[in-house]
Amino acid sequence: MKERALKRTPLYDFYKQYGEKTKVIDFGGWALPVQFSSILAEHEAVRNEAGLFDVSHMGEILIEGKDAESFLNRLVTNDVTKLQINQAQYTAMCDHDGGTIDDLLVYRLANQKYMLVVNAANLEKDYTWLKEHASGDVTLQNISDEVALLAIQGPKAIGILQKVTELELIKLAPFRFAQSVTIAGISDVLISRTGYTGEDGFELYLGANKAKALWEKLLAVGKEDGLKPCGLGARDTLRFEACLPLYGRELSNEITPLEAGIGFAVKLNKNCPFIGKEQLFVNKGKRKLVGIEVTERAIPRHGYKVYSEDGEIGFITSGTFSPTLKKNLGLALIPFDYAEVGTKLKVQIRNKFIDAIVVKTPFYKKRNV
Repeated sequence: MKERALKRTPLYDFYKQYGEKTKVIDFGGWALPVQFSSILAEHEAVRNEAGLFDVSHMGEILIEGKDAESFLNRLVTNDVTKLQINQAQYTAMCDHDGGTIDDLLVYRLANQKYMLVVNAANLEKDYTWLKEHASGDVTLQNISDEVALLAIQGPKAIGILQKVTELELIKLAPFRFAQSVTIAGISDVLISRTGYTGEDGFELYLGANKAKALWEKLLAVGKEDGLKPCGLGARDTLRFEACLPLYGRELSNEITPLEAGIGFAVKLNKNCPFIGKEQLFVNKGKRKLVGIEVTERAIPRHGYKVYSEDGEIGFITSGTFSPTLKKNLGLALIPFDYAEVGTKLKVQIRNKFIDAIVVKTPFYKKRNV
């Protein structure tokens, strides 16, 4: 059987130069680094200094036209009409049953122009869904191959980035962005104060042909501040500690945005009805994503079953040993009746039932520095 050819980001050729510890894996059809040095070292760099991620596999879709706003508002759960130019919004896209097609960011570039940033594994599915429901004066364009995306995250990210741009980064609020910025001599970069680590930081969108130069320049200027290249492993442990959902784990066609704990991005009362709204109302309040701590020396992994005294009640969506908190933690989808902090549960790990307790989320909150 012939193996499929993996897609590569513009930075793929750089991966191997970081030494024998660099590990590249198949991630949804992409050849991406799970680590450059070690997951722990990269995780700690982001929590204490800064880390640089290549996330160019993410998908970007342009939506334009005089009906772009109303079209998007029918497709996503958040209220797109509240977006100002140069503002980004986290949202979800549901199917008719209320299940999650994807979670994504909407960037308002101009009055009648938006950019969607979607999960790489869902790009084709999302683009097809959007085209099937397009109506009025709306045009869609998949620009993913033309765009690279770097993320610099951590408490020292702002200081590192400020060395190489004239834009006053302190004035850029969270979920705001600036267009056509020059960074380290590289022009036409969109810089957004967003990220997926629970730390302050920025995401940098630029032409795919400029990505290598910016990657090298940022690592050079950030070296004295501890900036490290980081892979998917640290990205996952970081987002997990901050309880940021991962599509395919906390979100799926079988898990609604409300169940996954992103109700802040679901505007059930917005003026425009959106696809899946009725079913979200029907299923509201049945299941909840909670944090759990395993009180024995065991890690609750994805898919493990969760039990109460009444029997099986749910399952683990994500779980790992927290590098920051030094605890075995998990996220579990269970009925509301068992979701109160302090509730004692059990997790089936192989043939054993391990004690666990519902704990407060997020597990980690950014420190003020």
